[in-house]
Amino acid sequence: MIEINTRMGMKMGFDLSKMTLDELNTLEKDVQKAKVAVEKKRVVQARKALEETAKQHGVSLEEIFGAKSEIKGASKSAPKYANPDNPEQTWTGRGRQPTWYREAVGAGTDPSALEI
Repeated sequence: MIEINTRMGMKMGFDLSKMTLDELNTLEKDVQKAKVAVEKKRVVQARKALEETAKQHGVSLEEIFGAKSEIKGASKSAPKYANPDNPEQTWTGRGRQPTWYREAVGAGTDPSALEI
């Protein structure tokens, strides 16, 4: 039995041993989403605190860090693989494998033959 204290002071109990695999997988996904949301909130709060501190000293974050200090997304990588049947379909080699790549390799195609 796992007990969780909520923000309202209430206790919630989960008996993980009585949950189905689907329920556990859903719970795991929900926990991951919640963790991402909390982390994003922490980053935003930290940025606001830094901006306020910089403002109190009469400077901006851009002046401190020497560049525009926006939260930037991940940079895009160049495609490494292309679908021989449709060269417009590409993949960087990072993240989830596209279906066309997975099927080609599963059918015996050497991954190097799919490289651009």
